[in-house]
Amino acid sequence: MTDATPVPASPPSRRARVRAPELIGKGGWLNTGEMSYTLADLRGRIVILDFWTFCCINCLHVLDELRELEEKHRDTVVIIGVHSPKFVHEAEHQSVVDAVERYEVHHPVLDDPELATWKQYAVRAWPTLVVIDPEGYVVAQHAGEGHAHAIAKLVEELETEHAAKGTLRRGDGPYVPPEPVATDLRFPGKALVLPGGHFLVSDSTRHQLVELDADGETVVRRIGTGVRGFGPDSFSEPQGLALLPDGKVIVADTVNHALRTYDPASGAIETVAGTGRQWWQGSPTEGPALEVDLSSPWDVAWWADRVWIAMAGVHQLWTYDPATGTVGVAAGTTNEGLVDGPAAEAWFAQPSGLAAAGDRLWIADSETSALRYVERAGEGDGEGDGGGFVIRTAVGAGLFDFGHRDGAAGQALLQHPLGVTALPDGSVAVSDTYNHALRRYDPATGEVTTLATDLREPSDAVLVGEDIVVVESARHRLTRLRLPDEAVNVEAVAHRTQRAATEVAPGALRLDVVFTAPTGQKLDTRYGPSTRLLVSATPPELLAEGGGAGTDLHRELVLADGVTEGVLHVSAMAASCDDDPANEYPACHVHQQDWGVPVRVDGTGTSRLTLVLAGLDA
Repeated sequence: MTDATPVPASPPSRRARVRAPELIGKGGWLNTGEMSYTLADLRGRIVILDFWTFCCINCLHVLDELRELEEKHRDTVVIIGVHSPKFVHEAEHQSVVDAVERYEVHHPVLDDPELATWKQYAVRAWPTLVVIDPEGYVVAQHAGEGHAHAIAKLVEELETEHAAKGTLRRGDGPYVPPEPVATDLRFPGKALVLPGGHFLVSDSTRHQLVELDADGETVVRRIGTGVRGFGPDSFSEPQGLALLPDGKVIVADTVNHALRTYDPASGAIETVAGTGRQWWQGSPTEGPALEVDLSSPWDVAWWADRVWIAMAGVHQLWTYDPATGTVGVAAGTTNEGLVDGPAAEAWFAQPSGLAAAGDRLWIADSETSALRYVERAGEGDGEGDGGGFVIRTAVGAGLFDFGHRDGAAGQALLQHPLGVTALPDGSVAVSDTYNHALRRYDPATGEVTTLATDLREPSDAVLVGEDIVVVESARHRLTRLRLPDEAVNVEAVAHRTQRAATEVAPGALRLDVVFTAPTGQKLDTRYGPSTRLLVSATPPELLAEGGGAGTDLHRELVLADGVTEGVLHVSAMAASCDDDPANEYPACHVHQQDWGVPVRVDGTGTSRLTLVLAGLDA
């Protein structure tokens, strides 16, 4: 049993009355027909603010979680995406415009590049959902994924309460869809060269694969209905592609949380791994491929006699073995960050690109802006007889440092790369997505250079003879470049994530994660503790006491003397089930979130750090 006993949800009439701050965003409004809105304009409607940023896989999961609620309550609920950037590229207005179309965001979006509204609502993590009642008061806050069911219950309560009070206003919302644009590709993700010389491209926003002629422009055929789905001829935002030894193509069907195969000879599409459901903590991590849930597979590669999967949704690498029809975790703990070492102990952050190259599998680890690789472990690598795998980093410093800087790999910087391509000379090209550039890392010299600039969100590249063909995702095309003999000179820039640090007092620090089970639910303690808390720090020396895993949603931390700033990494999970003794099989839900909280130690700082997983901080 955990002693983190939740406070029962208050009845509607007793909710805390906290007036919602105004919505402010220097970038203005999208999906509103060029209209601007204030909270007063939305009075009478239930407003759900979705604080998101388009680099964040958890934010993309929440977009999908909200689609059903958005459709069902369209006449009473207004969802507003408050775009709050992490990376410099995400603060560019056109990038937000692109992302809103790319991910089919069908509600108004406030572009807040300076995090003004984020700060007013004291948000600490992507994604965060805030519910505002029809009278303009904040009634709930939820961080992370898995809250759609709880918000749906709250919406029904608010509809009943405010209909009775006469304060609910029904009708059409402020959403105005943008005009569609005609292009052969729309935000393509990945590409490969088929044996006959044609290109196969994942046309992600149109939920299709597209075969192009060798010129990279002429459409030969489209594969899939083009409508989001998990049927025999449909995909949902497909991304990674890889050729299998039998001539079929394996496809990372990202939002379907599945692997599919496409046979270019027959046109047949088959599901080979995944159930269509998203993996959650506590679900199986190995077994028959069609019985194990996956989570946003973003890329695939054939290496070491099996398919390797960049499982962006859980910050891991998995493998699929076609010979046995099984899947399993190959590397990563699900903790988000940059930690090298034995595969089972490594940390990743949204691995999004893979490339096999001899004895190495290269990885574009997007959220750490890093280039990393897998190789077989040798003596001294902590893998026993050396038969396992080890993870190493070639370029990248961690979750909060990024930029465009060439030179020695130890100080070079990337910005959210999504693709990596093995080159004939043993070096690798990196699709440095948010720098709009193609970069190169040479293991022989340890140097990073820039091969090309003025690309628009490159997400992958493939070799064709002496050329490299780049997937320019935000220009909706393939772009052919001659590999240059010399690097392009660029002015070096470096950035850190612009989030205000929390001032904390030295010594003892009380950490409280707030979780209130949704109305009609309780913590699921049938099989032991239903909550989990994991705490660590960067640098590790910041924490003198209190790190590690536990089952309570509170923790007494002790900050070490002499370390004045750093980041506290907090991962929390809670499972709740329907509270109905008569129901033998109650519906259960998992709520989870990872926070990276920048802190600065100061004598006047707080001695209590509160993070809201679900509910309101009393």
